[in-house]
Amino acid sequence: MTAAEKTSPAPQWRWLIALIVTVAGAIALIYWSPQGLYLWLKAFHIIAVIAWMAGMLYLPRLFVYHCEAEPGSKQSETFKVMERRLLTVIINPAMIATWILGLWLAYESGFYREHWLQAKFLLVIGLSGLHGEMVRWFRDFQNDRNTRPAKFYRIMNEVPAVLMVLIVLLVVLKPF
Repeated sequence: MTAAEKTSPAPQWRWLIALIVTVAGAIALIYWSPQGLYLWLKAFHIIAVIAWMAGMLYLPRLFVYHCEAEPGSKQSETFKVMERRLLTVIINPAMIATWILGLWLAYESGFYREHWLQAKFLLVIGLSGLHGEMVRWFRDFQNDRNTRPAKFYRIMNEVPAVLMVLIVLLVVLKPF
């Protein structure tokens, strides 16, 4: 993080403004309830899932490379910026949108009663738990306290992909 980024309040204000606009837009859409709202929100849910998964697949790969950088080096500091931006600009907002839209879709469609969706819900909780672990690992790297080898992050890089495959199979096949 550069000195200007540490002292500048602009990123925090942008986040707050984006959150307010998003919440206001969501409330307006729900109250307005235009024709096809369900399909629009389903499309945005899918977009959010794609963004969340892209970040969840890329962040551990950054950790692998970050393991190879000497703590405090220019390369390490570059990885810190990349990881922070990926997490705060893409992964976190996408996860929040995925959850909000997914819960609304489950309720609105009535699918929350279906066993396949309940199984999917458990897998998404697992994916969210992994997200939380990645935040912890991110903080370790930010503070130059990582103790895990690159091999650990290579293995963990596969977990979101496995969860994603299982979730997609449940949604498409609805096996039970």
